[in-house]
Amino acid sequence: MRRYNLEVLGISETHGTQAGQKKLDTGEMLLYSGHEEENASHTQGVALMLSKQARNALTWWESHGSRTIKASYKTKKEGILMNIIQCYAPTNDSNDEVKDQFYHSEILKEGPYHPDGRPKRKSRNGQH
Repeated sequence: MRRYNLEVLGISETHGTQAGQKKLDTGEMLLYSGHEEENASHTQGVALMLSKQARNALTWWESHGSRTIKASYKTKKEGILMNIIQCYAPTNDSNDEVKDQFYHSEILKEGPYHPDGRPKRKSRNGQH
């Protein structure tokens, strides 16, 4: 990350299970999201690696299973947050159910967002 001057790095195919965060010996922080079941297969999985600066700007993050992770960061502009979503999309060889589940997931449908970076929920009449 330092070599290429990256503050946030999205990673796919981490092959981990569960969701969590850990500080690495190099000083970066790893936010990870895998299969939710404790003894699930070690397939798929996504992560975001954060520099110290990105870690300090992090306001919140959430796991969305083994294929998607989302994090929100403060920016230099007061009141403006930046959301980063890292996805591991199924390949064309995957069965239709897996593809439909991914492409119709709520995280990919979200927007617009509250000032805190969380998605606005639609009311019953479809208004935000």
